[in-house]
Amino acid sequence: MQQSGKKKSTGTFKKYILKAHLWLGLLSGIIVLIVSLSGAFFVFNEDITAVLRKEHIFHGEKDILHKKPIPLHKLKDVVNAQLKNEIIKADEVTIPIDPARSYQFGLVKGDPEGWNHFNSIIVYKNVYVNQYTGKVIAIYDVKNNPFFICMALHRSLLLSNTIGGTIVGVSTIIFVIMLITGIILWWPKNKKMRKQRLWFRWEKVKGWRRKNYDVHNILGFYASFLAVVVAITGIMYSFRITQMWVYVLLNGFSSATPDYSQYKTTAPESVETATTIDRIIEQVKVHYPQAYSFGVDLEDHAEADHQHDNLSIWIKEKEFTYAESSMMIFDEHSGKLLFNRPHGDKPMAERATDATYDLHVGAFFGMTGKILAFIMSLFCASLPVTGFMIWWGRNNKKKTTT
Repeated sequence: MQQSGKKKSTGTFKKYILKAHLWLGLLSGIIVLIVSLSGAFFVFNEDITAVLRKEHIFHGEKDILHKKPIPLHKLKDVVNAQLKNEIIKADEVTIPIDPARSYQFGLVKGDPEGWNHFNSIIVYKNVYVNQYTGKVIAIYDVKNNPFFICMALHRSLLLSNTIGGTIVGVSTIIFVIMLITGIILWWPKNKKMRKQRLWFRWEKVKGWRRKNYDVHNILGFYASFLAVVVAITGIMYSFRITQMWVYVLLNGFSSATPDYSQYKTTAPESVETATTIDRIIEQVKVHYPQAYSFGVDLEDHAEADHQHDNLSIWIKEKEFTYAESSMMIFDEHSGKLLFNRPHGDKPMAERATDATYDLHVGAFFGMTGKILAFIMSLFCASLPVTGFMIWWGRNNKKKTTT
């Protein structure tokens, strides 16, 4: 009697889990499909871009060991003189440590009132420049690049981050719940059933409904382990407060973050010269000769749209990942180094949250991780389709006559 009651209780529990799984799936299915497919397309974005732009990423200048780049304060003017048809000037530059690579200037202008991808970004272009001659090698329109559009679709459905990002974030939370309920529904009663649910056994199966059911369950099971990680890191992008929760959890339940407010520009503006920025660049290269690149803000003080307490420079350690980065803070007037923090000196909580993007796209584990993320994204894209077909099939069975 007691055993019968236990089975009834378990059956009732799974019945409610099934209903939750079904209706949440119908509610978020189309969003999960779009986000999964766009995510799969975006995984190899940087690798493919590096191949397609290779002739411009590398400037091809000869005998560079005996040449020096044009000082940045002059190079900026030379570049902008060649961008007469652009509505804005280049006010940022990414400088590679490898002298064989081109400098990359950025043209970026947005509209915070824009409600979708195309009107919230007015200009977003990459300008590749030979730093030894000042010649503009190529200009790429990032705004209309298929990979960038795909990323916007993935993050916010081509809507503003406020609207679209919230929709994607909520749908991702629902997807995590579905993964959990899916595992509960998948979990077999005994070892014999477990074997049947770990791989396809279609020797005697002819009906499409049974095959579709197996595809949904088996692919869903194998995708769920990686999908949880990818989904949670995606939620951390949609709702930034969740990054703070993760930080606090890994930081011994403390929300205290490193304080750099004491590192401020104190030298008078009168001591700044045209070569100050070039001296800062040389210091970065000396401290991080094995890094990949670093960015420099070239915005004029008089035209700046935000207040600078100092000049902070983030150094990217590797080409295709962002988790490893170092930071240097300079007095922007004198060029004096105020603070230097290598990646290895970061607290564990900060290193973990910095790895959010790399974990999300699989890059944290190199090419193997990207391949797994790609396959997992395709598996996840199949779940709303096969799940809908299960629901549709059950509600559209052919009536048999007696």
